[in-house]
Amino acid sequence: MATESAPILPDMLQPGLRLVFCGTAPSRRSASEAAYYAHPGNAFWRTLHEVGITPRRFAPAEFPQLLALGVGLTDLSKHHSGNDNQLPRDAFDLDAFEARIRRHAPEAIAFTSKNAARAWLRHAVDYGWQDERLGDTRLFVLPSPSGQARSAWRIEPWQAVSDWLHTR
Repeated sequence: MATESAPILPDMLQPGLRLVFCGTAPSRRSASEAAYYAHPGNAFWRTLHEVGITPRRFAPAEFPQLLALGVGLTDLSKHHSGNDNQLPRDAFDLDAFEARIRRHAPEAIAFTSKNAARAWLRHAVDYGWQDERLGDTRLFVLPSPSGQARSAWRIEPWQAVSDWLHTR
């Protein structure tokens, strides 16, 4: 774990983003490599390329390059790492997350798991667009790209968010 003063991974946020991916917390591998979705079993970077969000498959350490594509990254927990079931009950700072999103006002947030979306929305969710918004920001829920969630994996919601992104 990082100290409370420094986030484990920096937010990749700026005004004018079209889409921001939001996970629960960095994995231990991501924390140790200081890169989003760094575990080789995680399908995040492969999927971004397969659905056409990135022009090539980025390495996890190249995550800052997403900003040039109008895409950002954040997590609900900025100071804890590990699997969701390893996180303390108070790991998610939902007020800070809301403040970051309201400040940068991306067109959409894509939660990279039902767990992340449920934590924010505080109710059960299905994949796809949600009725709620965070300010003017639309909310989308994706299947987790984690290798540990392989049984629930479907690429179709990822393709749907990519298709939406390309119509902007």
